[in-house]
Amino acid sequence: MAEMIEKLRTDGIEKRILQEGQGPLPDYQDGTKATFHYRTFLYNPEQQVLDDSHTRGKPMELIIGKKFKLPVWETILQTMREGEIAEFLCDTKHVVLYPMVSKSLRNIAAGKDPLEGQRHCCGIAQMHEHHSLGYSDLDELQKNPQPLIFAIEMLKVENPGSYRQDSWAMSDEEKMKAVPLIHQEGNELYKEGKVQEAAAKYYDAIACLKNLQMKEQPGSPDWIQLDQQITPLLLNYCQCKLLNKEYYEVLDHCSSILNKYEGTATWDRGNLLWVEESK
Repeated sequence: MAEMIEKLRTDGIEKRILQEGQGPLPDYQDGTKATFHYRTFLYNPEQQVLDDSHTRGKPMELIIGKKFKLPVWETILQTMREGEIAEFLCDTKHVVLYPMVSKSLRNIAAGKDPLEGQRHCCGIAQMHEHHSLGYSDLDELQKNPQPLIFAIEMLKVENPGSYRQDSWAMSDEEKMKAVPLIHQEGNELYKEGKVQEAAAKYYDAIACLKNLQMKEQPGSPDWIQLDQQITPLLLNYCQCKLLNKEYYEVLDHCSSILNKYEGTATWDRGNLLWVEESK
């Protein structure tokens, strides 16, 4: 461990352990999933907090070897054990892209597209052009890059193959393969009377398809095909919301679907199936 910390220091990263972890240091081979809470501070006397995963109600999940846009996070996480809490002071060279990473994470927390505003302009170009990220604190950091402090609490380390990735971390191929599995899980939960849990599954499957659809030209064959896959999931989601008496959301979604598919399909509510009618 001393050798590892010295290597970090040589590369411009200072580690300070606040709480020792348990057990041996994990292997961290490619595909390992690290689940952790983080706080990001400016390196100044005030140590202003930029981001805090605790306030978002869900910890961060990172897959080692997936080429996360902030490579320094992979570097520092691989020095940590489960249960460990540590602070890392990282030189500016390691955190130049943090403003854009932070924007993406904030978008995810708000249920938005994590790539919003980044589709037609590479990261370096955005930095040079001082492209606004929509957050004043991130715009300031983008214009004036500086060292940052990351306070990391390692919650869990899982070996490859022992977990399912969140949809935002999946490749396009992984999303397509995951959708029918998530859909089936939602149906099983619904049959068991676990309506809230079923709605969450349908929502996850819709999110996968919506993310893929945003990469297609609206109205193109691929876009339409994805839209047709979204429809039964959205109707199942609405059925769950209806049972929970969340009527406004149901009306909004169902009205949009009826406008698109009126006279072309029916919904078997009892079996949670979308049935295409022959023309």
